[in-house]
Order: sequence, then C-alpha cells, then structure tokens
Amino acid sequence: MTLVYAHCFSGASGDMFLGALVDAGVDPGALQEELAKVPIDGYRLSFSPVRRRGLAGTKCSVEILQDQPERNYQDIVDIIENSTLPGEDKAKIKAIFKNLGEAEAKAHGRGLDHIHFHEVGAVDSIVDVAGTVAGLRLLGAKTLEASPLHVGSGFVVCQHGTIPVPAPATMELLKGLPIYSRGVEGELITPTGAAILSTLSSRFGPYPEMKVDKVGYGAGTKDLEIPNLLRLVVGSRVQGEGDWVRIIEANIDDMNPELYEHVMDELFAQGALDVYLAPVIMKKSRPGVVLTVISPLHLEETLRDCIFAQTTTIGLRVGEVQRHKLVRELMEVETPYGPVLLKAARGFGQANWAPEYASCRELAAKTGLPLKEIYRAALAHCCQAP
Repeated sequence: MTLVYAHCFSGASGDMFLGALVDAGVDPGALQEELAKVPIDGYRLSFSPVRRRGLAGTKCSVEILQDQPERNYQDIVDIIENSTLPGEDKAKIKAIFKNLGEAEAKAHGRGLDHIHFHEVGAVDSIVDVAGTVAGLRLLGAKTLEASPLHVGSGFVVCQHGTIPVPAPATMELLKGLPIYSRGVEGELITPTGAAILSTLSSRFGPYPEMKVDKVGYGAGTKDLEIPNLLRLVVGSRVQGEGDWVRIIEANIDDMNPELYEHVMDELFAQGALDVYLAPVIMKKSRPGVVLTVISPLHLEETLRDCIFAQTTTIGLRVGEVQRHKLVRELMEVETPYGPVLLKAARGFGQANWAPEYASCRELAAKTGLPLKEIYRAALAHCCQAP
C-alpha cells in the first residue's frame, strides 16, 4: 500500500504537485492522457527540469492558449461529471473544488452559487486539481499525508486587490491544520494547494515511519531565499498502516430486500471502503437492517447522497474512527497447476497469507481440478512465503 508524504517546507500549489508527481516517476504522457479525459481545451501542459537554490526539481507549466469563460462551482462540477475519469477521481476532484468554493464564498461573504472562480476556477486550476488526483492514482498512492504547512508572509496582489498572506480563502481552508511562517516574503500556500491538501490528506505531522522508494520535487515559479520546492516522498509504512475514516449508518425497515445488492454495488462504485448489512429487530418488533458504510474522509458527502438516493432511509448516523491496518499486497506464485495470486498482509509483528479466491477459481476452471485442490497448492506457498 503506497504512502505519499508531502513535505511542504516551501508551501504547496497545484502546479508544484504536478511537477513533484512527474519528478517522482509519473509518466508525463500518461498524465496528459488522463487529463485529456476532462472536456476542457485551450491550454498546453509542459514539464521541464529546473533548479531552486541548488536543488533539482521539475517545473510544471500550464499555458493558456485562448480566453476562458468565468466559471462557477456548478460549471466545474458539470465539467468533471462529463469527464471519463474514474468515479473515485471525480468524487475527489469535486470535493476539492467544493471546499475551495466554500472557502472563497466565506472569505467574500457570498453564497457558493454566486462565486465565480477566477484564479482558482480557470483551466489551469482544473488541470492542477484533476492532474494531481489522477497523478496520485497513477503513482499508486493509497494514502496522502503532509507536514505542517509553511504559509509565507506579507501581502499578495490578486483580482480582489492587495490581500494578506495567507489569502483569506486559503486561511479558511487551513482551519484545523498545523501551519507556521519563517518570515519568507510571499504566498507559499495557494488556495488550490490548500484545497488539495486539506481535502486529500489523512494526517498532518512529522514524517511517518516508512520505507522510502521514491522522492520527487515540484518547483514553484519564484526564486526565494529557501528552495521553492514541494517534496513528495513515496514509500510504504514499516510496521503497518493507519488512517481515519467515517462510519455512516442507517437503520432501514421499509425497503424491498432485493434492492440491497444494487445499493451495495453503487456505494462501492462511489468509493466506499466497505459496505455491510446486519439484521436487527426495530421498534414494534419489525425486522430491519443496519446499513454500514466505511467512507474515506473526503467521500462522506458523496456516499451520504448515494445512500439517500438509493435507499428509503430518512436519516443517517456519522462518526469518525481510526483504523489500524496490516500492509497488504498481492503476489503471484507458481503452483504445480499454474500461477495464482496470493494475498499477503504484514505489520505490527504479524504476517498473514491467503489465496485469492477469484484467481484460484479461474485456475480451477481452466484445469478442471477441484477448487479445494487449487487452494491446497496455493496454501503450500503461504507457508513458504517470506
């Protein structure tokens, strides 16, 4: 399970994320293919090697080739919905822009529907947000964590005039997060960077205990007295994994049981980590079902809306819990009958192995052997696994 840690010693922005992802190994061509799935045009994306205070990194540039219309939140939602990106990517991108829009609305004392995205909603920011989400997926990232955020100091000039650093919308997005300033003059955390981090990061703090596989540096535009770079550290946890998730529950006693399979399929398609049902006896001795959904933090609203749309419930319970997980991976092993996939889970001093059911079933069908015989052969490799 790949962990990405964002070391924001010089802040973060959308283009710094894209540069760091490419610097860490994401193929630029593959990233552009993903962005081509978003129905926008009039821009050119490029990557180039640069140096910032002697440190090498990658600079991402989004060149706007034609005038762009003003866009509000619903315009951006429509663009993302009409894309052919995976459903989980769409949900993450919409969540980032919703948080961004609500922060802009709060900062300017207006409603979300009346906010026109200027700096934050033009093509370059759509590319930044969609590209970051797709790039993390291409990198194989399952978890994003971040350091405390260096925000800069002074003032910045934008469409609304001269405003303090962090910008008011950025400060809204930084509520509840650890920030600091070391006197560097300028805006280090942009609204887009703050929205990406506040929406996608499951933890803010020092480096986790991890095995480092790759490091990427994404360059900002300005030369500062410190290296203007975002560092992404890619690897895996040493002893196991942990994160925070939402638990969403509903008690239902008036729905056709045939619908539950469809409900579960829809919730998984929208990005639920797990969905399960439990029979209960409700008031007036009516039999009912408790629907439980384990949701990533950033998908709570998406999955909430899905539950209300797909079931007859009129209310939900939501709580936040911490998970501790063994580090999991799939490995292919050879049996006397052919290759099968083996699930391995390690961490916290434990190691578990199990044959992958679908892989074993496929081999059983191919060879004509009993499924239990394929299992036995795969389990023999479990005992030998390192």
